[in-house]
Amino acid sequence: MHKLSPPPDLARHGTALFLDFDGTLADLAPQPEAVQIAGDLVPMLRDLSSHLGGALAIVSGRPLRDLDQFLSPLQLPAAAEHGAQRRQVDGRVLGITPPDLEATLRAARALADRHPGLRLEIKTATVALHYRHAPKLEALCLQVLSGAVGDTPGVELLRGKFVFEVKPAGVSKGTAIAAFMHEAPFAGRVAVFAGDDVTDEAGFSVVQSMGGFGVKVGEGATLAQWLGAACAGRGPMTGTSSDVAPNRLLHPHRP
Repeated sequence: MHKLSPPPDLARHGTALFLDFDGTLADLAPQPEAVQIAGDLVPMLRDLSSHLGGALAIVSGRPLRDLDQFLSPLQLPAAAEHGAQRRQVDGRVLGITPPDLEATLRAARALADRHPGLRLEIKTATVALHYRHAPKLEALCLQVLSGAVGDTPGVELLRGKFVFEVKPAGVSKGTAIAAFMHEAPFAGRVAVFAGDDVTDEAGFSVVQSMGGFGVKVGEGATLAQWLGAACAGRGPMTGTSSDVAPNRLLHPHRP
């Protein structure tokens, strides 16, 4: 059983707040581009960032361009592609040298060509194969991509909700959060990370190792100390622009 600290005040001035996007700020959709965000999400994030002195960052598997498109005109600090890209508070974008993903692309493209229900997503430093519309192909997707990863140095396979993603080894949402926590205005604050997927577990581990809080949105086994329940039809971290304390519906996780 976890030893629980008091419930996190997500908008406390001494907080460094990290938020996943899909499944946390926005409900999941059949296709990545079909995601809809609540009308007050952007004003809420703008006000919350100001309230926290800029110590708010989006931490997502999406490319940076996607996050900016959905959250326009905001350009918040962000870790994209599971940390392969990271935009600092001053707007500077840091990125790793992309690994050689040709073997992965060949294998994933051949599989997607044979099975129309699969969706191949090519990002800057990662390749994702979505099987939401072909869940019976999960084992086959895992087999094919595991083989490709075995033939490619410097990469690893990441499993998410109806997706397998090949990404640079050693890069994660956790490493991205740790990097932010060494920079102003995040440094010296209590880190809080909210996410919904197994891809967020590395982030929960890092913030809790720093004495912060992990908040798991939705169901599923997790390292996070706290669970956040979704509000009907809306991302659980959304609120109104006048409500800069979106720590509603938190309760302790007791595995």
